[in-house]
Amino acid sequence: MNTPSTFKQYTTLLRKDLRQEFRTREMLTSMGIYALLVIIVYGAALALQARVIDIANMGGGLLWVLIVFTSLLGLGRSFAHEKEQGCLEGILLVPLDRSVIYLAKATANVLFMLAVEVIAVPLFYFFFMTGEPVAETLPFIVAPLLVGTIGMAGIGTMLSTITLNTRSKDVLLAVLFIPIIYPLLYACVTATTAAITGTEFWTDFFVMPLVLAGGYDIVMLLVCWVLYDFVVSA
Repeated sequence: MNTPSTFKQYTTLLRKDLRQEFRTREMLTSMGIYALLVIIVYGAALALQARVIDIANMGGGLLWVLIVFTSLLGLGRSFAHEKEQGCLEGILLVPLDRSVIYLAKATANVLFMLAVEVIAVPLFYFFFMTGEPVAETLPFIVAPLLVGTIGMAGIGTMLSTITLNTRSKDVLLAVLFIPIIYPLLYACVTATTAAITGTEFWTDFFVMPLVLAGGYDIVMLLVCWVLYDFVVSA
């Protein structure tokens, strides 16, 4: 019997995650509701200071706070079904490269996070920035969102695997996740704010942070790819 190719194994695992999520919608629903609740809290916190605060300059930071904490909720449940139903042990018995498991799970997490962002980002703009002047550079916000989401999904998948069998895994995941992604988060917040405000220092505040974020993604994803076999088998 022929062994399936690496790409076939990857697509099979990815389809499993997508089919399972589309059947239950647990992760997407919980992340979507959480994002909406964070926006409501923002509204309550900023309501009395709306005329004082320059929301355009704060928009990048507020948006990424929303994305980071919403993503943490989803990443914490990345392996929930595999853990509860004992599927992960069965997958590890299959003769395949463990890094394929990582790649499939990280890809699924990217897709789920992007699906929530497609809803959350327009809602954030509608509630907080419709009264602000729109910069011509606003569509470029897609680039830092994409780069940041890929990096967070890749790192979060690795950390979710590490904390899978620990007590208080959600707390431990957050404690590990936020310090590690801080350089990526800082670069993405800077680039996002530059896109929202249309700053004149475009190269310094958008292009360079975006390049740094992309380099950080490449390095960290390669590290996760190399180490995943050891982590998931430990």
